[in-house]
Amino acid sequence: MKIEVLFPEAANLFGDCWNYRYLKECMPEAELIETSFGDTPAFADGDVSLIYMGAMPESAQERAIKKLMPYRERIVELVENGTVFLMTANAGEVFCKYIENEDGTRVEALGLFNLYAKRDMMHRHNSTVLGKLDNHFMDMDIVGFKAEFSQLHGLDTDVEALAQLSYGTGRNSETKVEGVKINNFFSTSIVGPFLLMNPLFVKYLMELIGVENPKLKHEEIIMAAYEKRLKDIKKMAGK
Repeated sequence: MKIEVLFPEAANLFGDCWNYRYLKECMPEAELIETSFGDTPAFADGDVSLIYMGAMPESAQERAIKKLMPYRERIVELVENGTVFLMTANAGEVFCKYIENEDGTRVEALGLFNLYAKRDMMHRHNSTVLGKLDNHFMDMDIVGFKAEFSQLHGLDTDVEALAQLSYGTGRNSETKVEGVKINNFFSTSIVGPFLLMNPLFVKYLMELIGVENPKLKHEEIIMAAYEKRLKDIKKMAGK
């Protein structure tokens, strides 16, 4: 069982590194592979159980696109075959059609799904998020926070959502559709330790990669924190 972390030297903003660190704590038997920009990705010519990438500066997004572009066909193959991907914060934008700058110039991205990202570096959007994973595959409350200079745009119906929000901003300020789901490719713009905030989703990921009866590290504590956070955000949202 292998967990590959892409570009941890740059994709580590907002404490996102704790997503894969916590996964490793829950699965101490798993091999953790940290792939830097100078390395050949482990997924390029081998099997991995889960591929993770977290929040990064905008300049690092462009480096990640350049680094991954030669492996685009391999990435498509892995997604089609059900390999688990988790992209948090702005990491998912690397896989959209393109990223548009304020001056209208574009950075062509990997084009895995038919959405584009639009940057507004003079205005950071902050939001508290409450929603449910898309009912097509699981009914689960999702909580978290957003702090973003860019948002995804395009027809909501073009790409399956990760979650439907009842509170907070979705892919952009005009929609409650949040994130992307393609087979076992999951992307969310929620920042920070998304998995620590959503322990039920951790169990779901563990099941997807073949862990039977998954157990969380410090499960009682992390579940109590999740229930408290869920209660607080529901109160904030008037639910």
